[in-house]
Amino acid sequence: MASFEFDWVDAFTDRAFGGNGCAMVLNGAGLDDRTCMDFVRETSLVECTFTGPSKIADIRVRYFLASREIPFAGHPTIATVAALQSRGLISGDTIRLETGAGIIPVSLRDGLIEMTQVAPQFGDHVAAETVAGVIGLDPDDIIAPPRMVSTGLPFCITVLRDHDALRRAKLDPERLGKVTASMGYASNDMAEPFLVTLSGATKEGDTFSRLLLAPPSPPEDPFTGSATGAMAAYLWHNGLMEKDSFIAEQGHWMGRPGQARVGRFGPAQNMTGISVAGKGYVLMRGTVDLPDQPV
Repeated sequence: MASFEFDWVDAFTDRAFGGNGCAMVLNGAGLDDRTCMDFVRETSLVECTFTGPSKIADIRVRYFLASREIPFAGHPTIATVAALQSRGLISGDTIRLETGAGIIPVSLRDGLIEMTQVAPQFGDHVAAETVAGVIGLDPDDIIAPPRMVSTGLPFCITVLRDHDALRRAKLDPERLGKVTASMGYASNDMAEPFLVTLSGATKEGDTFSRLLLAPPSPPEDPFTGSATGAMAAYLWHNGLMEKDSFIAEQGHWMGRPGQARVGRFGPAQNMTGISVAGKGYVLMRGTVDLPDQPV
């Protein structure tokens, strides 16, 4: 056993118990996968991160769900950088993270932590009838063709008619598994429908979204930074967002309101990256004793 320091951070919020929580285990990147997944399960969080040294960036970050490692995640990136900043481990106003999705540059400015997600990759379209069956809605509740989009992690971006449809959505995990398997997505891909409406939860917001999750994760993610980047790319690519920068909101119906400022690099039809910026609130920190078997 070995002791590791950890920070528990609420991301995409500036207050306790808002946004989406993530625990960062400092210098834990060398832990074996099973230990990392068990730690996530123990916290009951959606994701946790484990940091370590990097030869190609300022720091290496590994991202874990309770069931598997994933290449990248948005709110854990904000949380990790907020934790490192609070510990005085960032010199200057930029940091580069080595992730499974490549090098992620992060800037610290205007009181926000801004990550640059990779250029969007637009994948398969998915029939509205198929997605509607997965989320328990009518096809008419979907107002634009659902499509797989990734800015580091793939999601099925699904634009819903209004907040009423968003509230009625209910995930069928078994049907989701069959659909994603039929599309050839690997076990380390997310691929859940990211549900978005073109009106905010508050007057400040331009979009309001939900991400429903399958076990062993919690049933819903309070704020999803990686999916927000993919969603923004979809909206711009399809001419559904006129603004070059907008406010995305998520988690309000869960009592964990979160907000991100989203922007793009390059024109709408040739984006070279997506910026997603938010705040982080360090809720608590401590030590955890974990088996230190290296990967």
